[in-house]
Amino acid sequence: MNTHTLAAVAQILVAAAFASIPLLRHRFGAVAKAVAVSELRRQGIRPEVLEENKLRFDASGHEWWAPGSFAAASLAAAAALNLAGNPLGTTLTWIFSTLALLANILILQSQLGAVKSVQAAFRRKGDPELLRVDVPAFLKAAEGAFPSWTRVLQNVRHTVVFAGSALTLTVAVLV
Repeated sequence: MNTHTLAAVAQILVAAAFASIPLLRHRFGAVAKAVAVSELRRQGIRPEVLEENKLRFDASGHEWWAPGSFAAASLAAAAALNLAGNPLGTTLTWIFSTLALLANILILQSQLGAVKSVQAAFRRKGDPELLRVDVPAFLKAAEGAFPSWTRVLQNVRHTVVFAGSALTLTVAVLV
């Protein structure tokens, strides 16, 4: 396998990893929302506050188009150029693999600090009802609506993105 093909295979795997979580959220987001609504009711908070503040659990809006377009337009384009042996593929690899690494760091940081970031977002919204939400319980309930293997998939996703991006950048050095 030549270096261009190796880079392309890694980029395709990274692109698939970027698309995996939005697909999972698309599939199970409605269930997560229903569980979150139940948790809000348990806390004595009107569930309509979610809609009023445009809070969602599915992969609509930026949670789909951002990773989806990044995977399709950038990583897949670089992979196609690498498979074709086009030197532009190496240039795009430098750009998009670096962006993939940085984006994944932000995603991981967001996941690890979800409670604090949701609390901060609720404060920014300024809705007094949102300020009363027990965010850890709310997020735990919503997260529990996803299949148990979701956490494993997230870890695999991070590993694929970090390793695949590092591999493509290493290959780009060798070209």
